[in-house]
Amino acid sequence: MKLLSLMFSTLVLFTSVLSPAQAEQKKQLGNWDVHYIAMPSTLIEPAIASNYKIERSKFNGLINISVLNSKDQKAQQVSLSGSAKNLLGQQKTLIFQQVTEGDAVYYLAQLPYRNEERLSFVIDISQGNQNQQLKFEHTFYVE
Repeated sequence: MKLLSLMFSTLVLFTSVLSPAQAEQKKQLGNWDVHYIAMPSTLIEPAIASNYKIERSKFNGLINISVLNSKDQKAQQVSLSGSAKNLLGQQKTLIFQQVTEGDAVYYLAQLPYRNEERLSFVIDISQGNQNQQLKFEHTFYVE
């Protein structure tokens, strides 16, 4: 079994115990279906985290984004940049790494957080002359 498949199987298990509002979310932006999830990095198995250079810590979050063509649901290779801002206005820049496994393409970014920190995310997505902006909020909790 490939490591990334195992990682996302773990995510599916995790999200199955959450309410729909806490699990993976999706927004249609232009011609894309953008799937996204914010979660603590401790939910990733150690071997998977090591393989993808993800730092597992109770103070470290992971953002996972995938962009699909709305018509045929094919994964899209895009450019992502963005930031997260807390309620005090402190901004954290997100640096995304692309992970490709077969036909699937995922974009992962890590960020530090404090307990009960509410973050507002703004992520710019571009491909050629198409540009969209994903906005969402998430509250992280220390386990």
